[in-house]
Amino acid sequence: MIAAKTFRYSVNQGVAEIVLDRADRLNALTFAIYEELRDTFAALDHEEDVRAVMITGEGRAFCSGGDVEDIIGELFSRDMKGMLAFTRVTGALIENIRKVRRPVVAAVNGTAVGAGAVMALACDLRIASEKAKFGFIFPQVGLCGADMGAAYLLPRVVGLGRASELLFTGDIIGAVEAHRIGLVNRVVPVEQCVPEARTLAQKLAAGPAFAHGMTKQMLESEHTMALAAAIEAEAQAQAICMMHPDFRAAYDAWKASKK
Repeated sequence: MIAAKTFRYSVNQGVAEIVLDRADRLNALTFAIYEELRDTFAALDHEEDVRAVMITGEGRAFCSGGDVEDIIGELFSRDMKGMLAFTRVTGALIENIRKVRRPVVAAVNGTAVGAGAVMALACDLRIASEKAKFGFIFPQVGLCGADMGAAYLLPRVVGLGRASELLFTGDIIGAVEAHRIGLVNRVVPVEQCVPEARTLAQKLAAGPAFAHGMTKQMLESEHTMALAAAIEAEAQAQAICMMHPDFRAAYDAWKASKK
């Protein structure tokens, strides 16, 4: 059982809810939060009662990135080895969000910049409030736009041209523009953001967990495959799903509904 210390964690109707709750700091991440989020997403695959995941933030921000006082100030005292140790931790968080074989829904209730933008990007689906803002702002603080997997993930979601513009400029865009370019799936009023994301996560949790896990794995695996290899991989994945009890259960339920 996961017992979080640096954010709120609960499980309801098969959905694990993660709530970043440093509202007074716009849910900025500390070293401890990075590490616990990394470890939590790694552990979720072993939680049998979890079939989907939702992540959001408390207050008016989803996540404003790394805490300037807790992280950036401290980093200036590190050597190259220490810097690399930190950046590998942040990258491992994103990798674990992508690796967990549960659908992950982001309820982007407000500002999502820096690491917060990449965390939202790493989720499988994004529901944004009308007040949400996104910014891969690393160039604004003298850093490479390619951070935490952003240069890998963002072109897959919005295309190379738009990703290049966002990562070179660090510009902040609103929810409507984010939806126009495909960065978010839906834009809803502020008060509906978390409920809408929760409903979506519950819908996914009620679906075929094994098949959803396979879908996520294939979306990741096929990215670097040629078409023929992808088709063969899907043939094998589908045959495995057909051998799973969920396939028979779905058929029996359909057959019973026709009586």
